[in-house]
Amino acid sequence: MKIIEAMKQIKDLQRKAEDLRKKIQQCSADLDIETPLYEDQFGKVKGWLQAHGDLCKEVLRLRVAIQRTNIVTNASVELGGKEVTKTIAEWIHRRRDLAATELLAYKMLTDRGLKEGQIKQSTGETREVHIRRYYNPEERDKAIDFLQSEPLMIDSRLEVVNAVTDLIE
Repeated sequence: MKIIEAMKQIKDLQRKAEDLRKKIQQCSADLDIETPLYEDQFGKVKGWLQAHGDLCKEVLRLRVAIQRTNIVTNASVELGGKEVTKTIAEWIHRRRDLAATELLAYKMLTDRGLKEGQIKQSTGETREVHIRRYYNPEERDKAIDFLQSEPLMIDSRLEVVNAVTDLIE
């Protein structure tokens, strides 16, 4: 089974579990003046609970297999003209939040709204002031552009990797 197949199967299992929970909720009790929906309603509810538990076990098995696969499987992504190799798990973390976190740091490199020009000092004299930047604006702009694109490049590569990588059971 491929990673993508396991991911799709998990979604289907979760949908089935939701359906069972709805049945359990609707049929777990009634008034003694009502006609039960099923001949052996107690047995039905018990069976649904068992089936729900089995679905949860299968979701867990698939999730762990995906995690196991992601931890040990390397994938290469072309970033900035270079081929970078990391495990799928590392790429997922990079995609999930770390690239965006790094992007935020570069976006903090600003002039802080400071203005250049003439200022009047406490002595009454005027003085010319200039902004000192402790960063290279061109490098900042390149990093921001790169970091904004990085998640899309990772997504594109991981879609292919998930489609061709066998699940490690």
